[in-house]
Amino acid sequence: MFNNLYEKLKTFMKDNLLFVIVITLLILSMFIKLPYDVEMPGGIIDLENRVTVDGKEVKIDGSFNMAYVSIIRGRIPYILMGLILPDWDVVKESNTMYENENVEDADNRNHLELEQSKDYAIAAALTAANIPYEITNKQNYVVYIDPKAHTDLKIGDNILEVNGQELFDINELTDIVQQAKVDDILTMKVLRDKKKIETTAKVFNEDDKQYIGISSLTTFDIDSDVKVDIKSKETESGPSGGLMMTLMIYNAVTKQDLTHGKKIVGTGTINLDGSVGEIGGVKYKLMGAVHNKADVFLVPEGNYDEAMKVKKAKKYKIEIVKVAKLQDAINYLEGLS
Repeated sequence: MFNNLYEKLKTFMKDNLLFVIVITLLILSMFIKLPYDVEMPGGIIDLENRVTVDGKEVKIDGSFNMAYVSIIRGRIPYILMGLILPDWDVVKESNTMYENENVEDADNRNHLELEQSKDYAIAAALTAANIPYEITNKQNYVVYIDPKAHTDLKIGDNILEVNGQELFDINELTDIVQQAKVDDILTMKVLRDKKKIETTAKVFNEDDKQYIGISSLTTFDIDSDVKVDIKSKETESGPSGGLMMTLMIYNAVTKQDLTHGKKIVGTGTINLDGSVGEIGGVKYKLMGAVHNKADVFLVPEGNYDEAMKVKKAKKYKIEIVKVAKLQDAINYLEGLS
């Protein structure tokens, strides 16, 4: 029986050799990774089931939604499709990463940026709603290491001490570096993989300033009578949902419905002072918003012209609103009917 099967298989492969080779190459191409990404229109994330206030989900007639870009890592079939399809773009993998950073480092940084964005969103929303709060338990994470740095710090390290001094604020590290001399070695205690270890960083001078060649961000806890929590998935990352998370929280803690029954989609980072920052991939996010039948698209001031250019080119009917500060978005939404 097995001999018959073997003979039939051998005969088939001999008679269809070209077909077998093509299929084999196609299968192998799915596993070959090239240093490119394919960016395309994304979707939206409804925040109604993501935000809780005092342990309760917030129900509204419309919806607040974060827009995102869909990215596929550079497998050959997708790259070929990206070269053909009009709304797909092939970009160098390095465009989504900093110098001296690999994919794992970039993913780690993006996840930390999301955590910071959630903290900023809660703080900015409570500030706008005039609800008192206190920032506690600051955590200072390394998110980038410059190629010029001489250090054994790693992305994701939580800096606890510098030269024996406990670090409560990242600005304290900046002060220590500026007061140090060139070629001084700073000793740091960090939390890495839940273990405290000692690391070092060498001070160097550039443009008349001292550096150790790292970038960091700070996450924190918020102590308030109003308890806000934001859920996210492991696959989600980056800071560009900050504006929409802030609006959802503000809407909830002020006990109103700024959506007026409409589907509000938007993008933009949020800062503690309520300013809204520019983001990447706005055209893909706008396309995703239109595809999901959004009524309004909120966009940072720095991305507005690009969004309007796409709207005009594709003859979209969606309302695009320019937002420089959180209050701009609130004022616009309060005027909806």
